[in-house]
Amino acid sequence: MSEHFKVHGGARLTGEVQVVGAKNSVLKLMAASLLAEGTTTITNCPEILDVPLMGDVLRGLGCEVGVAGDTVWITTPAELKHEADYGSVYKLRASVCVLGPLLGRCRRAKVALPGGDAIGSRPLDMHQNGLRRLGARSEIEHGCVVADAENLHGAQIWLDFPSVGATENILMAAVLAQGTTVIDNAAREPEIIDLCVMLQQMGALISGAGTSTLTIDGVDALHPTEHRVIGDRIVGATWAFAAAMTRGDVTVRGVDPHHLDLVLEKLRLSGAHIEPDRDSFRVAMPERPTALDFVTLPYPGFATDLQPMAIALSAISDGTSMITENVFEARFRFIEEMVRLGADARTDGHHAVVRGVERLSSAPVWASDIRAGAGLVLAGLWADGVTEVWDVFHIDRGYPRFVENLRDLGAHIERATSPPQR
Repeated sequence: MSEHFKVHGGARLTGEVQVVGAKNSVLKLMAASLLAEGTTTITNCPEILDVPLMGDVLRGLGCEVGVAGDTVWITTPAELKHEADYGSVYKLRASVCVLGPLLGRCRRAKVALPGGDAIGSRPLDMHQNGLRRLGARSEIEHGCVVADAENLHGAQIWLDFPSVGATENILMAAVLAQGTTVIDNAAREPEIIDLCVMLQQMGALISGAGTSTLTIDGVDALHPTEHRVIGDRIVGATWAFAAAMTRGDVTVRGVDPHHLDLVLEKLRLSGAHIEPDRDSFRVAMPERPTALDFVTLPYPGFATDLQPMAIALSAISDGTSMITENVFEARFRFIEEMVRLGADARTDGHHAVVRGVERLSSAPVWASDIRAGAGLVLAGLWADGVTEVWDVFHIDRGYPRFVENLRDLGAHIERATSPPQR
């Protein structure tokens, strides 16, 4: 038996929705707890499948992990295990972020190559090269990333691309290295800032968070802390696109609108009324959206995680849009499912051209990853009839109370269980 969503098209979304902690932050914060013996508490955690999955990874390393509502407690022992095997890490890509903390604490790490979303190649070359600059030996052996070092020392590290994962792993290894490390062309995402704030609360010496240059002065040891996760900008933006696509009026709370400056400006240009506040924003779309072009880039550019939502919006907009994907080449798999729904779209390399239609047509579709699944549901909201979205376990990995939040906003959607369609 397989779960799927039945999405009844035609509803205009209105009301308020509360966003909790960021998936792309909480998993890395959980990994950072490995850096200090004792109990670290993380609050405002999203109730998504990936949180207990990361908990299983940490348990396999010797930690005690408790989850209650939006709070996670992690008790890290004095003697950590240094091997994260395939059985615990294959379900989520973020499990690779234990590599840096394990190397920092144990001076050795063995982490099975992770799984997660099928959105394209995400090699670990920059992770390994950065750790080598810190004095570690690192290789891929028998399906695992293996790293060890007698001592870690500060270094000047240049990233060829502002990779979030590489920045995080190098940062978390460097906080316990001897001397000063400088990471140039570092990722600038708000989730990187969130990780730096928690590490600073644990006693790390870090400057430059939110810029392209991070400077880390290594310390001998860190201590546990309590930290509140920042709001999930990707979830918040998903609700913003949902409002725009259904010609609705939705207020999103729990997200800093400055983390979505470009996204909200794009929606404004498409015809939406945007009202930002301190930790919330309102999106109201009075008429059919106007077609726009989108180009995915590292933060503060347009996030690749929002590319499916951009395509879904373009599919029902007035005019023709070009979407350029510069981060993950396989994200355009989503377009195959959009065509099932009647979208007029084609791809050419890392570009997609989408000609908007008045209304999409319902069909069974399959989610290939978290954001593709959410994008298909949004498309189903503006399709005639009932759209069935399958493989919704992907959506559950990234969106807490997804169905419930949509219902609260006026959507007609239900979770159903039946034999898989293919």
